[in-house]
Amino acid sequence: MKFSSALKFNAVAEWWDEYIAYDALKQYIYQLEKQQHKPTRTSNDLEANEHTSLMDGNITTSAADALFVPLLDKELMKVTLFYQHQEKELFDELGALEELIDEQDSAGLRGAEHYMDYGEDDEDEDEDDEHPGEHVRFDNVPARRTRKSSSAGYSRRSTSASRRMHRWSISSTESVPRDTENSTIPPNHNTASRAPSGSRGTNPSQSPIRRMRFLAHKLRGMRDSVASVEDESVWASESNYARDVRFLFKRRITNLFVAFSSLKSYLELNYSGFRKILKKYDKVLDSDLQGRYMHDVVEDAVPFTRASKDRLNGAINQLIGLYAKCVTSGDSSAALQELKLHLRENIAWERNTVWRQMIGQERRGALGTDATIAGAMVVGYEEKGLVNIRMPLGSIKLTTKQFYLFLAVAIFVTLLNIKVVDNAEANKCFAILVFSTVLWASEAIPLFVTSTFVPFLLVLFKVIKAGDGTVMTAPEATKWIFSVMFSPTIMLLVGGFTISSALSKTNIDRILITRLLSLAGSDPNTVILAFMGVSCFASMWISNVAAPTLCFTLIRPILRTLPVHSSFAPCLIMAIALAANIGGQSSPISSPQNLIALQAMDHKLDWASWFTVSLPVSVVSILVIWLLLIVSYRPCRSPDGEGDIEIKPIRPNREPFTLKQYLVIFVCLATIVLWCVEHEIESLVGDMGIIAIIPIVAFFATGVLKKDDFEQFAWTIVFLAMGGIALGKGVASSGLLSTADEGLYRVLDGKQLYTIVLILSAVVLVISTFISHTIASVLLVPIAKEVGKNIPGGDRSNLLIFVTALVCSTGMGMPVSGFPNQTAATQEDDLGRLYLSNIDFLKNGVPASIIATLVVATVGFVLMMTIGL
Repeated sequence: MKFSSALKFNAVAEWWDEYIAYDALKQYIYQLEKQQHKPTRTSNDLEANEHTSLMDGNITTSAADALFVPLLDKELMKVTLFYQHQEKELFDELGALEELIDEQDSAGLRGAEHYMDYGEDDEDEDEDDEHPGEHVRFDNVPARRTRKSSSAGYSRRSTSASRRMHRWSISSTESVPRDTENSTIPPNHNTASRAPSGSRGTNPSQSPIRRMRFLAHKLRGMRDSVASVEDESVWASESNYARDVRFLFKRRITNLFVAFSSLKSYLELNYSGFRKILKKYDKVLDSDLQGRYMHDVVEDAVPFTRASKDRLNGAINQLIGLYAKCVTSGDSSAALQELKLHLRENIAWERNTVWRQMIGQERRGALGTDATIAGAMVVGYEEKGLVNIRMPLGSIKLTTKQFYLFLAVAIFVTLLNIKVVDNAEANKCFAILVFSTVLWASEAIPLFVTSTFVPFLLVLFKVIKAGDGTVMTAPEATKWIFSVMFSPTIMLLVGGFTISSALSKTNIDRILITRLLSLAGSDPNTVILAFMGVSCFASMWISNVAAPTLCFTLIRPILRTLPVHSSFAPCLIMAIALAANIGGQSSPISSPQNLIALQAMDHKLDWASWFTVSLPVSVVSILVIWLLLIVSYRPCRSPDGEGDIEIKPIRPNREPFTLKQYLVIFVCLATIVLWCVEHEIESLVGDMGIIAIIPIVAFFATGVLKKDDFEQFAWTIVFLAMGGIALGKGVASSGLLSTADEGLYRVLDGKQLYTIVLILSAVVLVISTFISHTIASVLLVPIAKEVGKNIPGGDRSNLLIFVTALVCSTGMGMPVSGFPNQTAATQEDDLGRLYLSNIDFLKNGVPASIIATLVVATVGFVLMMTIGL
């Protein structure tokens, strides 16, 4: 959770204006950053709402410090004054409470003589306004003391934090310096849990019988109290009067404990706020202000001194002691646990209320319909209906997805009842194939749901055949189809997810990327090429889903400092997306289509062979696409046409690697090396899927990754791949693939291998542009395999499968062509304007797709022939 969100979530609502203005300071930092890197001439960008007229030209770091420090001083003064005011009021309350407890000790149970006098007088008062000293008075106490005890009630003063507390941090109570911190709560004491039975007066509207019973109950209580006055104190007595006294003191002590804890949390949040805003300032403006300001100014301010912290801790300990005396019969351990329990209950209730309100606002659309999740999901989007169909019971809105779903079902039923191929099982499998293809292409239902539905259809319609050509029974087909679905390829995919998650969680990916980007300098063209290389490289290891998201986060500081309407911004975003797509072909684990291709190969390629082809292909594609973007956007040019822009350099992460990060790097490198030499150690490990178990065990067993990380893996992609494998096996087992192969053989008969590669590349490119790259590979890899087996001159199935997998990643001509494009299409500037339009994708994405496909069909083909495919 970002600190700005954590601050809002943990702050006391009524104190909100008294906290550090973290968001305002952060925005001012970005203004200083923009001023630091803007051209020498001054300009006021009214459209971007930037007011920089007071800062002429570029400013140095020392000048920025001089502008920023007064703002910090102002915030620190605000926090200090508020703290001193609250501290004084709370300590006054604590002193008044101690006096009341001393007075009660002096009076003992003699106050019960007047117990009846005050029960009926305030029968209509709200229970929340009761305080010790209002219902109970002591005859031996001067009038001044009585007035003070009556007016010093905690809930009636301006420090009534029990009502004003909205949220507070649990950490405030976890650090209570008590030796009884880890003690357990003893069995419930009646003195601490029983509600008062005699604190309320009778109601005049009650019947005489009920009134008499009530008065009799009161008299019995008075008799018990008078009888025991010589033997018991008010803190141990079981009389009604004593119970009421303990209950009222318990409530007041609890409220005061919550108030002190909230004030302590207020200091913790503000201290963290100053530390984090200074850290951001140093990072953005390349300064070293944090250490100096925190040590010389913040830590010397009254709220953050050791003396202030000791006073707060002392007051909290004092309240624990008072609670133990008044409520838990001197048991400090039970007092601490009960007070912490009260605080946690308030936290849970308040935060639950906050989240309910936020969720309710989101459901009602109060948070806006432009919010995005994961870069591509639009919250609150409601699909428009194609047509409204009037029915006797009302109208039905037919949406686009519903239309495609009905169309897929209609096609499926039709194909089941007509003869397309001679083989009955192949005919039914063809119907399942077309049905699945329509659902995948239209996304009428989620992609992984369609994949999960495939084995159900294969078993239900008895499509699977045994090795001898007989149709398997349903139990046999079920066991067989599930055994092939969870293949070593799926384990390899899970291993890739594990490596990606470990690199991201330990921040290794960000550290390495920022260090590489720091070498790019400030030339726009060089920066674009550097980001393309980094995006491609990151896609190889943390998938082409996570890599563009990470890169788009890293470019935010650059985009903030650009002139309005600069062509550099859309060029950079487009470059990152296209490079991430190219990175999807660079390693076997960078995208699911590569794993599907490996699964289909009779003799699987090792990683070294894959890299021999994919890395040169990726490098050439990146360079040519970079030149295309430079010519198309001319990113160096200033928006006003006067000179070139200069890019703010990326500063590397200065933090050294930790032992955990070194462990992650070692395990990842060891796993990749084993994948590369898998053919040489095949007799030992069997398959790359077994090697993929190494990072899973290493990271989860050592605590680098947790259960929650495992649950957040992209399991939809796993099920998508499993469904694709099941469909491929079904197509081959039913005989449909051999039937299709005969037709393809007639079409391609007499054509050279390279001609087949060109035709196949064009078909794969078109299909992968409009549907998911993974689904394209599921549909086309089996066809490529069968075509390759029947080419004159030898089995070339692995070559065509490899070409198909690489070309699947080059389909990037539309905003919906792959996740990198989808993420790029949602990037907005500070005013909510999209950086890219459909024209950008048509003008740059389509040519880039064709270029990348030609590179695969030329450079890639030559390299494949070189390694013997």
